[in-house]
Amino acid sequence: MNLIEGDYFGLEYQNHQKMIVWLDHIKPIYKQLRRPKHAILKFSVKFFPPDHAQLLEELTRYLFALQIKQDLCCGRLTCNESSAALMISHIIQSEIGDFEESQCRSHLLNNNYIPDQMPLIDKIMEFHSKHIGQTPAESDYQMLEVARKLDMYGIRLHPAKDRDRTKLSLAVAHTGVLVFQRHTRINAFNWSKIRKLSFKRKRFLIKLKPDLNSSYQDTLEFLMASRDCCKVFWKICVEHHAFFRLFEEPKPKPKPVLFTRGSYFRFSGRTQKQVIDYVKESEFKKIPFERKHSRVQHNSHLSPLPSPQHHQVPTESGDFNDRLSSPPRRHWKESVLVSAEDPAASRTARISPAHQRNDHDDGKDSTSRKEETRGSTRRTHQEHPSTGLVSNSPPLHASAGLPHGMVNGQRSLDLGSHSPNGRQPSPLTSPLLNDACSVRTDDEDEVRRKRFPTDRAYFMAKELLTTERTYLKDLEVVTVSFQSAVGQDEATPDSLKETLLSTFEPLHKFHTGFLREVEQRLALWEGRSNAHIKGDYQRIGDVMLKNLQALKPLTVNLSKQSEVLLKLEKACKASRRMDSLCRDFELQKVCYVPLNVFILRPLHRLIHYKQILESLCKHYPATHVDFRDCRAALAEVSEVVDQLQGNLVEMENLQKLLELKKDLIGVDNLVVPGREFIRLGCLSKLSGKGLQQRMFFLFNDVILYTTRGMTPTNQFRVHGQLPLRGLTIRESEDEWGVPYAFTLAGQGQSVVVAASSLTEMEKWMDDIKMAVQMAKTSNGPLSDLLTPSLADNKYPEDSSVEAESEDDMTASHTTLERPAPHRGNTMVHVCWHRNTSVSMVDFSIAVENQLSGNLLRKFKNSNGWQKLWVVFTNFSLFFYKSHQDDYPLASLPLLGYSVTIPSDNENIHKDYVFKLHFKSHVYYFRSESEYTFGRWMEVIRSATIPSSRGRALNSKEAHPL
Repeated sequence: MNLIEGDYFGLEYQNHQKMIVWLDHIKPIYKQLRRPKHAILKFSVKFFPPDHAQLLEELTRYLFALQIKQDLCCGRLTCNESSAALMISHIIQSEIGDFEESQCRSHLLNNNYIPDQMPLIDKIMEFHSKHIGQTPAESDYQMLEVARKLDMYGIRLHPAKDRDRTKLSLAVAHTGVLVFQRHTRINAFNWSKIRKLSFKRKRFLIKLKPDLNSSYQDTLEFLMASRDCCKVFWKICVEHHAFFRLFEEPKPKPKPVLFTRGSYFRFSGRTQKQVIDYVKESEFKKIPFERKHSRVQHNSHLSPLPSPQHHQVPTESGDFNDRLSSPPRRHWKESVLVSAEDPAASRTARISPAHQRNDHDDGKDSTSRKEETRGSTRRTHQEHPSTGLVSNSPPLHASAGLPHGMVNGQRSLDLGSHSPNGRQPSPLTSPLLNDACSVRTDDEDEVRRKRFPTDRAYFMAKELLTTERTYLKDLEVVTVSFQSAVGQDEATPDSLKETLLSTFEPLHKFHTGFLREVEQRLALWEGRSNAHIKGDYQRIGDVMLKNLQALKPLTVNLSKQSEVLLKLEKACKASRRMDSLCRDFELQKVCYVPLNVFILRPLHRLIHYKQILESLCKHYPATHVDFRDCRAALAEVSEVVDQLQGNLVEMENLQKLLELKKDLIGVDNLVVPGREFIRLGCLSKLSGKGLQQRMFFLFNDVILYTTRGMTPTNQFRVHGQLPLRGLTIRESEDEWGVPYAFTLAGQGQSVVVAASSLTEMEKWMDDIKMAVQMAKTSNGPLSDLLTPSLADNKYPEDSSVEAESEDDMTASHTTLERPAPHRGNTMVHVCWHRNTSVSMVDFSIAVENQLSGNLLRKFKNSNGWQKLWVVFTNFSLFFYKSHQDDYPLASLPLLGYSVTIPSDNENIHKDYVFKLHFKSHVYYFRSESEYTFGRWMEVIRSATIPSSRGRALNSKEAHPL
């Protein structure tokens, strides 16, 4: 099923003794199923974690929600009426969308979610009316929030008797072994108190650790129906203990040669910690998916979903955030029923997750799996031609009640025209992952290259065209998308609406006309029009001079960017509703970078114009017909840039502080006058429990250190701060025996940290020394950053990540509240996963070195090249099908990657190819000319190799603002 967190699930079946047992995936099936022809395997949740926030994938939470829905329906999950009504209200919110009385009542009358539902209909409808705007994913989350607090959550009862022959039931959970009388829990034995679990014939034995304060005997004995019942329950206990308590899979004990005593069963598979670490390190993008019986996103005309086509999806890790395939559709049936000998049943499995999992992720041989899938997929295509929908990479919150054919508020992509054989492609194959889609042959590429001009100035003008297209789309994010999503709401102040309108509308109108002129000039330059006059149209300086002169009156609009930023921040502070609207908007597909970055785009665009004109002036001889116009245009844009120089530096710093404020929990007043951001990144903090990963934030007056809890908001909690005044720093590798370690000693406290490399250590030490020196000579802010609640109850310095996540959970929202939405793919999270750091200078270079255009992409083990529209900005590559798309299909954060030229033994026999690689992930990109190849290499290196402060300052001096 390609579940990334598939270790929580299993297949259960009824054995020949009529007992429900789990299929052992390392034991041959024919040894477990006595009558395979009649056996039914049921896909179910096997391990229920204590908190659904530990489930990092939306698809996993969706399947858990289906399991809870099934348990409610069959009466296995018992609870009071209020809890049942609340859970059902979340279920129908995900299925039919926002509350509408007649529709809700009709739906409840036609569908039963619990055995005795009729008396609860009014209460269910009352709860449902409070979920307006809640998406199916949020409904899953909230339903699990209610379910996890119930005594019967994830409980599977096993009948037993105590020594007095009283009828009881035993169960196992993440905490240990539980004892129930009917559906009431009467006792619990924590794993930490259990010394040994065993069974002898029909007796199940729990041996406890000695405890003077306990009234229990050393060994507790329970009588079960048979030895096999004891063994089945004992195996489940062994698996639960290993999964939840161990750090890694237990190693097998060597079997004795002559005599065997007892069972040598052991847990095989990844533990919960290994699953969480795997998902976190692989950095899988959380991709929303269509739910079939949810009317919010379902298109009833789509045909049934066939099995995943593994052979069309190259093996790669989640670092490349384009694991895009058609989302699985939500079904009425909560589990997958598969006949053991019916191959057709496996091909029409009811739930097919969108996420593609690495073939090597669980250490098993994947070759046989791939070969089987190839055969079954070919048969599936003949039987089930279906339409594919491609979902966007960022996590989205869709509005309820969208029309058919809409996914998360945006148009679905029709991929039928891209199928090479005229048939529609598999819905599980992304156009970004399928080699057959958008592939251009080498002969066609050569013909195209020969037909178009080869002059270097042409490609400079083409860079102007491609980046202008991207810039205009970015303006539309503010003028169209943001205005329609937020500007129409009553919570938006009128002053903010007027400022946005008066600032961005004239700019959008101007650049629309400018782009039209540039497109016309490039068409003439390429000879794609009826004008065949050579020379007069093979230039761009006159177009730029004319429009830059027309842009000067709009300098007032450009200087208002700071006003827009400040008014937006003020509005969010004053209104919770406004803050929620902005956060929701940042989760939409069109808002692929933080909203504040879009607001500063007009200022950055001036620098792009200046860079292009400087390149043209260097390229042209003084006698060239276009030289004079280019030089005059350069003078015009330089004048405007000089006027706005100080404004941009301040705005970039303010924008960064506002962005960091959303990433941090426990900061009361991060954005104050005089505070400057310098660097953020990962360091390992030495404590009583060893080295622990922490996220450090360096400002001109203080250092904050934080960690990320496993919460739905993905934010970082502040654990401490070090004021820079009086701070000393020294290398301490020899003192502690830890590579790249250094000590930060402040007033009354000291912290020992270690960097991941010598380069990282030098960058941190240089920036901290510079910041300490600045703090001595300046009158920067001295305010306490920690909120009073955190300052009074600071975390112990050696607290583990697991303990911290529990603290995060104690502040979780109630069942009727929605968790605050938050972007989980910001640069802070990328640095956390890639264990690196970036400075404010790096951020400035990254937003100023923007580039866009068509590239051909090839995976490491694929043959064809895919044509994609690629945008570089904010340390990332964003991938589109074409420049006309409103939002990216996938993204690739570049921090930690290296960009090189392929070697001869890689068999890339093409010109202008560069290679991106990080660990085992390799991607090849091919540009159309030597100039564009050089430009892509230049801008990508600015992101993949963050400069030292001195080098970065020198690079910025080349294009001063």
